[in-house]
Amino acid sequence: MKKILVVEDEAHVVSFIKKGLTEEGYEVSVAFDGKTGLQLALTNVFDFIILDIMLPEMNGLEVCKNIRKENKKVPILFLTALGTSENIVLGLESGADDYLVKPFKFIELVARIKSLLRRTADKNPQNKEQNIQQEYIYSFSDIVLNDYTKKVTKNMDEISLTTTEYKLLFYFLQNKNRVLSRTNILEAVWGVDFDLGTNVVDVYVNYLRKKIDTNVNEKVIHTVIGMGYVLKEN
Repeated sequence: MKKILVVEDEAHVVSFIKKGLTEEGYEVSVAFDGKTGLQLALTNVFDFIILDIMLPEMNGLEVCKNIRKENKKVPILFLTALGTSENIVLGLESGADDYLVKPFKFIELVARIKSLLRRTADKNPQNKEQNIQQEYIYSFSDIVLNDYTKKVTKNMDEISLTTTEYKLLFYFLQNKNRVLSRTNILEAVWGVDFDLGTNVVDVYVNYLRKKIDTNVNEKVIHTVIGMGYVLKEN
């Protein structure tokens, strides 16, 4: 699991980023001021660092410069409201690899992170395969699906799924917290965009539930009456 450090003093921004990146399968650590962020960056191993510029105690530019004195390789992205050309140049010259201006779309942040991580992997052939595999990992609760090795685990124990069950779980994991209609599922899993006139979706959802919803108090596949199914926490 890739480890990301977020150095940001706005609590709502931190909460939004941490929740989203955790759902994407990253392990997220947080610092709310520059000095704490620098200390964490220098005493721990992170795969990626997200920095604001306007921070208490020490600004992000100084944090970045100090990190670069000790670590030339870790990707650093500035995420800040300061969006002038001069600010962007200062950020990149301080040692950052990328610069994203607030307000931002979370999907773009994730794309920037993945792009920089791939670039880092390309520079380090020994870790390239491991980093490639990381791109194929989807997780939710205690379920992890590795689409590179085609293995699924729950609580670290491997689960045996049929091809159709695997496709169904994969589609749920790609659409966490989204209500999926039976037609959506039929198109994604069976490749048809019309109602087959059977209960095949319900049958396979039940098959999958028996393998991953083993704890009645922690079900993750929920029925939404009249609409379909959703993968979410209780």
